[in-house]
Amino acid sequence: MIRAKEVRVIGAEGDQLGILPRNEAVAMAREAGMDLVEVAATTDPPVCRIMDYGKFKYEQQKKKAEAKKRQSVVQIKEIKVRPKTDDHDYDTKIRHIRRFLEDGDRCKVTVFFRGREIVHKDRGLAILDRMVRDLADVAKLEQEPRAEGRTLQMLLVPKK
Repeated sequence: MIRAKEVRVIGAEGDQLGILPRNEAVAMAREAGMDLVEVAATTDPPVCRIMDYGKFKYEQQKKKAEAKKRQSVVQIKEIKVRPKTDDHDYDTKIRHIRRFLEDGDRCKVTVFFRGREIVHKDRGLAILDRMVRDLADVAKLEQEPRAEGRTLQMLLVPKK
């Protein structure tokens, strides 16, 4: 519902019809068999357009769907390792991280410690440093390794 007494009217073909009283603009739209749609409510006077409202809503919905289709969702994938992770398992995890990064996702690498392993945080840091070196061609470090409770975590993001 248009509340202003006067509105700036744009015709169906996009031509400027000028500033008219609201009632006169509504009558012109009805005469053309269309609706008077408020396009810019914040301007003074508000801008209204003579158009088919159903078609307008349909086009807006189409634009929104197209924008949603083009938008890419970046996920954070997580890989967990232990300080005692063997070389073959390490290589497998590196391949997974590489695939995640090539798909455009971020990857959170977590080293978790059990029992007395927590004393050897240097082994966990060594694993994370080795990962950063091995993935230098496809990833950059966004978040430095940091300790949280019984875990060490870092965040890798794909290089552009």
